[in-house]
Amino acid sequence: MVFDLDLIRKVYERMPARVQEARALQGKALTLAEKILYNHLYNPPVAAYERGKDYVDFAPDRVAMQDATAQMALLQFMTCGRSAVAVPSTVHCDHLIQAKTGSRQDLANALDINSEVFGFLSSISNKYGIGFWKPGAGIIHQVVLENYAFPGGMMIGTDSHTPNAGGLGMIAIGVGGADAVDVMAGLPWELKMPKLIGIKLNGKMSGWASAKDIILKVAGILTVKGGTGAIVEYFGEGADSLSATGKATICNMGAEIGATCSLFAYDRKMADYLKATGREEVAALADGIKDYLRPDPEVYDNPALYYDQLIEIDLNELEPHVNGPFTPDLAWPISKFAEAVKTNDWPARLEVALIGSCTNSSYEDISRSAAVANQAITKDLETRAEFTITPGSEQVRYTIERDGFLKTFDAIGGVVLANACGPCIGQWARHIDDPNRKNSIITSFNRNFAKRNDGLASTHAFVASPEIVTAFAIAGDLTFNPLKDKLKNKKGEEVMLDEPVGVELPPRGFAVEDAGYQAPAADGSAVNIEVKPDSNRLQLLEPFSPWEGTDLKGLRLLIKAKGKCTTDHISMAGPWLKFRGHLDNISNNMLIGAINFYNEKTDTVKNQLTGEYGPVPATQRAYKAAGIGTIVVGDENYGEGSSREHAAMEPRHLGVRAIIVRSFARIHETNLKKQGMLALTFANKEDYDKVQEDDVIDITGLQAFAPGNQLTMVLYHKDGSVDKIALNHTYNAQQIEWFKAGGALNVIRQQFASN
Repeated sequence: MVFDLDLIRKVYERMPARVQEARALQGKALTLAEKILYNHLYNPPVAAYERGKDYVDFAPDRVAMQDATAQMALLQFMTCGRSAVAVPSTVHCDHLIQAKTGSRQDLANALDINSEVFGFLSSISNKYGIGFWKPGAGIIHQVVLENYAFPGGMMIGTDSHTPNAGGLGMIAIGVGGADAVDVMAGLPWELKMPKLIGIKLNGKMSGWASAKDIILKVAGILTVKGGTGAIVEYFGEGADSLSATGKATICNMGAEIGATCSLFAYDRKMADYLKATGREEVAALADGIKDYLRPDPEVYDNPALYYDQLIEIDLNELEPHVNGPFTPDLAWPISKFAEAVKTNDWPARLEVALIGSCTNSSYEDISRSAAVANQAITKDLETRAEFTITPGSEQVRYTIERDGFLKTFDAIGGVVLANACGPCIGQWARHIDDPNRKNSIITSFNRNFAKRNDGLASTHAFVASPEIVTAFAIAGDLTFNPLKDKLKNKKGEEVMLDEPVGVELPPRGFAVEDAGYQAPAADGSAVNIEVKPDSNRLQLLEPFSPWEGTDLKGLRLLIKAKGKCTTDHISMAGPWLKFRGHLDNISNNMLIGAINFYNEKTDTVKNQLTGEYGPVPATQRAYKAAGIGTIVVGDENYGEGSSREHAAMEPRHLGVRAIIVRSFARIHETNLKKQGMLALTFANKEDYDKVQEDDVIDITGLQAFAPGNQLTMVLYHKDGSVDKIALNHTYNAQQIEWFKAGGALNVIRQQFASN
């Protein structure tokens, strides 16, 4: 089945003229990202846009939402006054299935526990014309790649790994739910024109190296914030040599370097994947304008002139990598990893190895992993670590079962989990004797922050390719190097693992009995959406209050977060996912993972009303009840990680007035703005150190709040001294209106109410 063929045809029909116009405006050749961006402008351009400076209105082709974020996005959409979505949109039920015993029982448990939420998402999708992918259908990004992504398209998704679709040459950007509401309502979607990072891939990989190792190396080069505000565009002979799903793996993990998205040019590998997934018509259309789906020749000839930053990687020399622990940018070539384990006293014994997830669950990934697993059988090796497999979609699962890969995994003790996110997002009921004991796991997932996978701060999580993870599962030892070390089999013989050999696409084609798709009603006007008043899973939203029109006086410090503070720290996943549709209940996890600068503890802050220390959410509720506003102070790259909107909505709901940090991750800063929050940065980063625990705080200059105008934070210290601190912001005129109205959604309501 080909979705939205007419839409794709229209995108391609207008592209040549718009690209020609953009070339004329810029007076130069164009990168692929520029071609796609200018082809998706909401209004005709009058001049070239400046990267990293100009805010631009875009018209994305579609929206994708996963079940955890879709709840809040659609609760917001319900209130905006539209009878149906204005662009093709989908919901994918992949986050609420906990991995515990195996796919069949885990899925049954999820359907029972989450019946209210799944019913809500199914009915609201039916009402507003949204495609619904049922629980068990697969992980959003794999399903999108198989069904919706197309070269030259543009989409947004309410998940930070939406850029996975860049593997098919699509600009696909992770956003918050309020951004999704804009697009579903037919309004322009605003984004600062991204900078461009070009990564030239030379040569071709071989042996144990895989596409995963490219992005693991790039993460080590750029770090978790090196891609912030930029689209990463891969090109070169090495890029064209990669499979479409390998490209998708690289684009997926671009989220780990903070990139707006990542992108590959259209090539034969993409055409092959489109045909293999039943989209021959899309491949034919793309072939018809293929020159517009690649950078101009001048870009290839002299890339340094067209990208803001240029990186070159020789794939002939690329080693497999293992990244971690605790951050995805701590990159170790396999030749140096064993020594790093020993030097840093990380637990060398591997307890669990996990493959799959949205990042690495393609047919090619599974086939390469199965090639390693099969050697454990033929060479009489014992698997020494627990081993789990997460298929990315029902189509992949059905096909790899038909082709015997699941039987291979079963033979070495592997456990197949549901087609869902599972341990990748903390939905894992892990079996461990002592949760406080230092231990190591390795995954082919994307993130490895502390507590990310199993909720345990003691777990050292590492990230590698599926084939390397499988080799480690067999060895059970992180000091093992499969490229050179031998293993002792059950007979006492020393054997080596051979290089994995995989297959990009199934020789007999993909197959599936029930992909899990539910089309919406042709007319949803009669569909009723009911939310029980006493539900603890779903809660209808009330509009946030508009700005009072005055400076903010007499604020208190809720918490000064020290070091890395991701959206996992601000609004944890795992068991909290069940409250993603109930703003008040999920607000009880607000900032419970952030480290308090003053006592080095989590979820323990000083209540200035009582002088006592207590949990962050309860302390904030006390301030709210007393009518006292608060601020949160943070460090660098505050809000990195998942695009979860709840990390912005919870502080807003509980009465936090401003988030003031050294720097923001892109998505989180936008999410805060959308909810009518003040997202501000220290003009002098060292001023972070001036904020004291007992301060009384004013934020002044708001009546002159305008683009480029600094605000001022006045700190009244306990000893009677005062500090005045300059604060920067990136608000444009429209975003300031969001602040004044109490949030972007209030502005949308006003617009539709006046029509």
